[in-house]
Amino acid sequence: MPEDFAVEPGRLYVVATPIGHLGDLSPRASAVLAGVDLICAEDTRTSQRLLAHIGVRVPMRALHDHNEREQAEAIANRIAEGEAVALISDAGTPLVSDPGFRLVRAVRGRGCPVVPIPGPSAVLAALCATGLPTDRFVFEGFLPAKPGPRRQALESLRNERRTMVFFEAPHRIADCVEAMAEQFGDSRPAWLARELTKRFEEFVGDTLGDLVAWPSVHPDAVRGEMVLVVGGCPEADAESVIDVDRLLGLLLDRLPTKQAAGLAAEISGQPRNALYQRALELKRDAAD
Repeated sequence: MPEDFAVEPGRLYVVATPIGHLGDLSPRASAVLAGVDLICAEDTRTSQRLLAHIGVRVPMRALHDHNEREQAEAIANRIAEGEAVALISDAGTPLVSDPGFRLVRAVRGRGCPVVPIPGPSAVLAALCATGLPTDRFVFEGFLPAKPGPRRQALESLRNERRTMVFFEAPHRIADCVEAMAEQFGDSRPAWLARELTKRFEEFVGDTLGDLVAWPSVHPDAVRGEMVLVVGGCPEADAESVIDVDRLLGLLLDRLPTKQAAGLAAEISGQPRNALYQRALELKRDAAD
């Protein structure tokens, strides 16, 4: 083992693992996984396949959203007592929309080193292959599953100028891209990356309008891990921010809902359908 691959006691190693292609595991990551005393994995069954592939037999412990709070302190104590522990997720870099934050904080709280072992990341893999600006971007993780909170989250991002990266589940992808098109407009640049680094890797898109049509045209392809990369709001649009609720409120006092939404769309440049839905909500709120 090269000297700079050596595992030292009393440390937590945060190890990135493949998001699909097993060949993407780095030699350093393999050496660390073979040399630690314990591996904490989001799903031990999933991770066991990776360890079997590289011939590693090290004790494992499950660390996931439902048990991290209770497990973090005990594992941090073991590290403080001199054990070397690796943290991995099901795929990619730990802590990125995955468990591990509480464990890292508990280990830091005991004054023990946390060593990142960098490697695969679905966020960066998708971002670098879309042709959208990469000098500044924001990772938003998973949007809320329910329509109302999801709409509110997207509304707050309507004037975001940076490229945006999202994770989404296959069974929600159609609703998600439709909601994005309503808030950002059909012409907003966007790409969907699925099954990254795997045999059926695919990039779909160019605009949100393209993505809205894709699930119904290719229903058999709506499966696997999905990453959405959406272009930021054009600078001119972001600078001309309008208080849409106030505008709709004034128009609704004088016009029917449909006409008010249409006129608000012409004034603000925002999607007509989204403004119509917002107008209905404002009328319901006023009636309560």
